[in-house]
Amino acid sequence: MTERDRHIILQTPRLALRQFTDDDVDNLFSLNSDPAVMRYLTGGRPIPREEIRDQIIPVHLGVYGRLDRLGTWAAESADSGEFLGWFHFRPGHGSDDLTNIELGYRLRWSAWNLGYATEGSRALVSRGFTDLGVRRVFAHTMAVNTGSRHVLEKCGLALVRTFPYDGAYVIEGAEHGEVEYALTKPEWEARTAGDSRD
Repeated sequence: MTERDRHIILQTPRLALRQFTDDDVDNLFSLNSDPAVMRYLTGGRPIPREEIRDQIIPVHLGVYGRLDRLGTWAAESADSGEFLGWFHFRPGHGSDDLTNIELGYRLRWSAWNLGYATEGSRALVSRGFTDLGVRRVFAHTMAVNTGSRHVLEKCGLALVRTFPYDGAYVIEGAEHGEVEYALTKPEWEARTAGDSRD
C-alpha cells in the first residue's frame, strides 16, 4: 500500500478523495490562481501561495486530527492520480454540529462539465447519511452560479433560502445574493428508495 493509498478516505468509480499534505501547496496554488475557478469566490483574484502554505493547508491538516472522516479532501483521478481539485464535507464555519454538515467543492476548469462534482458530492452525501450520523447536508453558492446550483440539485439538495452577499470581494452578480441548498436524511432516504424502485 502506498503512502497516497493510506490517506484515501473515499473512492468513487472515477475519483479518489485523500487527505491533503504539505506537498499540495502547488496544487492548491494552481487551482486558486485560475480566474475562471475563482470567479464566484474572489471575483477571479488568486489566493497568494504564502496564504495557502501558511494558513489554508495547516487548517486542513488540523481538522483531520479532530474530526472523523470530515474535512477538506484533495480530489484526484482514480486512474491517473492527477489532481483535480477538492471537496469538503465538514461542519459549517464556526459550528461544532456534526449532524449539520456543509458540502462544497472546487475543481480545475479542465474537470468541469464531466460529472466529477456530482459524483464526488453524491458519494460524500451518501457516506454522511449512512456512516457518519449526519442529519442534514447544506451548501452555499452565489445565486448567479448556475453551474454549482445545477450540481446541488442533481445531488438532491433543494433551495432553502436566498440571502445578501456580504463578502469582501467584488463579485459579478453579487447583487443577487447567495443561496443555500439543503437535504435532510429523511428526504435522502425517500429519494434513494424511489431511485431503487425505478
